[in-house]
Amino acid sequence: MSADCCAADEHDDSPPPRKPWQVREIQLAAAAGVLLAAGFAAGWLGSPVTGTVLHLLAAAVGGFTFVPGTVRALWRRRIGVGTLMTIALIGALLLGQFAEAAMLAFLFSISEALEDYSLARTRRGLRALLALVPERVRVLRDGGEVTIAPGELRVGEVMVVRAGERVASDGTVRSGQSSVDTSAITGESVPLEIGPGDTVFAGSINGTGVLTVEATATVQDNSLAKVVRIVEDAQQRKGTRQRIADRVSRPLVPGIMVLALVIGGLGAWLGDPATWIERALVVLVAAAPCALAISVPVTVIAAVGAASRFGVLVKGGAALEELGAVRTVALDKTGTLTRNSPAVTEIVPAEGIPADRVLAVAAALEARSEHPLAAAILDAVPDPRPACDVVTVPGAGLEGVVDGAPARLGKPTWIEPGPLRPEVARLQETGTTVAVIEHAGAVLGLIGIRDELRPEAADTVRALHEMGLRVVMLTGDNTRTATALAAQAGLDPADVHAELRPEDKARLVTELRDRGRVAMVGDGVNDAPALATADTGIAMGAMGTDVAIETADVALMGTDLRHLPQALAHARRARTIMLQNIGLSAAIVLALVPLAAAGALGLATVVFIHELAEVFVIANGVRAGRLRSLSGMDHPHLRTARRSADRPAAGPAAAR
Repeated sequence: MSADCCAADEHDDSPPPRKPWQVREIQLAAAAGVLLAAGFAAGWLGSPVTGTVLHLLAAAVGGFTFVPGTVRALWRRRIGVGTLMTIALIGALLLGQFAEAAMLAFLFSISEALEDYSLARTRRGLRALLALVPERVRVLRDGGEVTIAPGELRVGEVMVVRAGERVASDGTVRSGQSSVDTSAITGESVPLEIGPGDTVFAGSINGTGVLTVEATATVQDNSLAKVVRIVEDAQQRKGTRQRIADRVSRPLVPGIMVLALVIGGLGAWLGDPATWIERALVVLVAAAPCALAISVPVTVIAAVGAASRFGVLVKGGAALEELGAVRTVALDKTGTLTRNSPAVTEIVPAEGIPADRVLAVAAALEARSEHPLAAAILDAVPDPRPACDVVTVPGAGLEGVVDGAPARLGKPTWIEPGPLRPEVARLQETGTTVAVIEHAGAVLGLIGIRDELRPEAADTVRALHEMGLRVVMLTGDNTRTATALAAQAGLDPADVHAELRPEDKARLVTELRDRGRVAMVGDGVNDAPALATADTGIAMGAMGTDVAIETADVALMGTDLRHLPQALAHARRARTIMLQNIGLSAAIVLALVPLAAAGALGLATVVFIHELAEVFVIANGVRAGRLRSLSGMDHPHLRTARRSADRPAAGPAAAR
């Protein structure tokens, strides 16, 4: 804490202790407290000399926790709250107020030590993710199984993961069928059914069967290590209120020193020097903004660390604050409200055209496409012959050359369906996305593709509405399809914006910001302009996606939509705690300074109140890291969604 509050101590990268009494600073503070109490007891028993000696020892032991760091900071021309406390400690000793000096040293040292421990504890919970990597790994080498240390695993090696074991690093399943538990990483409670070709992440627990997994990352660079690095970096970033606290506390320290000098100087000139110098020291302590300086950082670190443990990455204090202030949530349709596993539901060929030809031309154009709808078409035609000169027309479709003739695949608004228009309307009214296929200038037919709504989508939207949030849909799909799906999700038709290009989504987000802060939820790639434009960009299903994790302000590691209201509630609560801490810290300073200057409060009383307030804001900030506080998100609507969404997937395709 001293590094933050007093600008004195360096961060310690050693593993944090598990118990408070294992912290060296707490041990010293406790020793100072014992010496302080013994000094008072000695005075009461009629031995003032012994009491004075014990109080001097208490001041020395307590002061050892912050005075050396303050001196180092002064050597680097940095002053902070520790500077004020050190001056007050020395002044009290020079004035012969040994008991007051001992109390100041004890209370300030214990508050410093408790703060250091609270910050270390929140970081330890995050670092515990790395402990999910098993101590030994089985790999296939030289035709047999070999057990190695995780650090020896190389990219491309094949791991053997038996039932009940954790996966050591990210990889691709080469053989075996099983279900894996990813709850520790993504926060999702439903085991995923996986098979050959599926991706698994480090720390996942293999449920049944034996898997062979080809490692795609080393243990030092796998998804768990990546998450820990990103969140630890994010915890160092400062939010608006943390910057406000810094801006207030930094100039306040020299200002307090000037005020104390003025009070002491004028008072000594006009009255009793000893009395006014003592009052100046009391003012020095009363106005110390230590609680203000630490009130927000401890809340940010606790809240960001806690969010990572239920599968939400928050990129620092600024993102946490923005998320907590969101008033409108903009949702992309594909992959957010829907499962992102579209399938071909119907083929409507033009008169005289075989359905196989419609599919063949469509698959040729989509052969090298990464669009979600391409997967549905390619599942229906597993071995297509790729088209030539394929070009993507943003927001419209694809065009290329198939069998020497120009071909197009795209929206009915881009390719005129002609006599098939009634069929287009029929499909769209059921929430089906329609692609029109054209070859050699003639429409071959339609392909209906449907991406089912997530089972938890409607209840999640309802929960967001009941939190007082406006929820809108932004999609490039046609209006009829979007409206049909929106109705199932419980969205107001007025909040559905369809047939949007990427730049249109960004423009709409800008318009929505006029009504308050906006969070945009998308896949982190196709919705990049809108994510960047929103106050908070939220990437859905970001686990293992570098682009999503790096570019979004917030990343939902799994694909469970219930984490969205959970993350918003968590951020709101953290923001409330920040405001509480800032308000209390400011009120304490404003109340104590005039009382201290008027002589109504002595040094011991001011020290006690001031440090008690600091301990309170630390304890209050740590509350932001308690996951049990999220029990309020066990919303009846979300419980209904949980019963649906927690049903095991039907197979590898559903899991994906």
